[in-house]
Amino acid sequence: MKLLSNSFSANSMMPIKFSCEGAGISPSLKWEDAPTETQSFALIVDDPDAPNRTFVHWILYDLPHYTHNLPEAIPHTPTLDGNGIQGKNDADQFGYFPLCPPRGTHRYFFKLYALDGFLGLDYGATKAEVEAAMSGHILATAELIGKYKKHR
Repeated sequence: MKLLSNSFSANSMMPIKFSCEGAGISPSLKWEDAPTETQSFALIVDDPDAPNRTFVHWILYDLPHYTHNLPEAIPHTPTLDGNGIQGKNDADQFGYFPLCPPRGTHRYFFKLYALDGFLGLDYGATKAEVEAAMSGHILATAELIGKYKKHR
């Protein structure tokens, strides 16, 4: 399975519009070559370079198997028109939290999981809750890394 973006290239600097210095919107994502038995997808985006701990920027789960992309600027709502559920990021908000490293260049890991069912979690689940629910149900994974450093 492959995870790609029209918004940035793998292992490259991400545009300012996805950061706290810009519009703070989520980047577009697309994926291909998921296993045919996939029932749903989950997405976790985090920053392992954050001070003191890995900072979770976005959690999205129960995306139906026929979903193969996300456009830019996903709304900060608990659900996506019945096509996915958003967890809470480490800023205790639904949806994507913009890139905003306090210093230096940080790496942002976009991790997609193909699952053999739906997680059935209510909206607002944490990364730990999603990972626990996915345990034993992951068919495939894909990862895309973007980088960001503040301009100011």
